[in-house]
Amino acid sequence: MAGFRTAAGTADARDLRIAIVASHFNEVIVNKLLDGALETLLRMGAERPDISVTWVPGAWELPLAAQAIAKVGRCDAIVALGAVIRGGTPHFDYICSECAAGLARVSLDFSLPVAFGVLTCDSDEQAAARADSDGENKGSEAAIAAVEMTQALRRLDS
Repeated sequence: MAGFRTAAGTADARDLRIAIVASHFNEVIVNKLLDGALETLLRMGAERPDISVTWVPGAWELPLAAQAIAKVGRCDAIVALGAVIRGGTPHFDYICSECAAGLARVSLDFSLPVAFGVLTCDSDEQAAARADSDGENKGSEAAIAAVEMTQALRRLDS
């Protein structure tokens, strides 16, 4: 992009305060997502005291917790982690849709990066693959997205 002014985020989490909101529902999977997010943030330079973790009952509650954290104003980004696995009823569709919409609303209302690390899978096997520490851990990817968006927004503001 030579000759153009660009604003892109970097993978530098030094001096960033990151809030993680995690769902207890499907906690075995979510713990793997959380491990991936924490390891990635530390590898990117975040300090342990600058990372907070708040647990909520399920994916439905993630947006409200994210909103409460955003209102306090003590974080630079939020990483939402959860796992919703399709069952035999439309409940899955409602939870996934409203969780995503609620987190997007928090991000836009507060001009704050809210990374979507919520798995929406058809099976336990799909969820396990997306939370795998040896493969593509979506918690790790959400942490990277949160940091890069925070840095990109800072460049846009300057």
